[in-house]
Amino acid sequence: MSECIQLSFAVCRIGIYTCFRALCCKGPPPPRPEYDLVCIGLTGSGKTSLLSQLCSETPENIVSTTGFSIKAVPFQNAILNVKELGGADNIRKYWSRYYQGSQGVIFVLDSASSEDDLETARNELHSALQHPQLCTLPFLILANHQDKPAARSVQEVC
Repeated sequence: MSECIQLSFAVCRIGIYTCFRALCCKGPPPPRPEYDLVCIGLTGSGKTSLLSQLCSETPENIVSTTGFSIKAVPFQNAILNVKELGGADNIRKYWSRYYQGSQGVIFVLDSASSEDDLETARNELHSALQHPQLCTLPFLILANHQDKPAARSVQEVC
């Protein structure tokens, strides 16, 4: 009989402790969801500067990305893992190798670039929009360098 009482007390202690922890002692916060994005655009469009700003880094000494880089951009409710792909001619042909697993696309273009560069950017954007791994994903198209005198409006760019 005493073993039965001891077992009952043990179960009660466990139950009370569980209730106390649930009510009074919050555990660690739940992990923030992470989303994988790919950031593409021609060289000089401002991809690296954009990500540096989002990560609250100083914009000094920014150099063009050769190949790719990955940055984790923290927000209050989520973390964006952004793969930034270099925009040089010899690198763009490899972009599609980095698309797998992406959940969204950021396309950055220089709205103050030459007509030829703008046409190249349009072609790359259309190619990305039609790619089987990207065509169903959300796209953010950022017309960068709007502060420059030669900048075109969004209507002129698209």
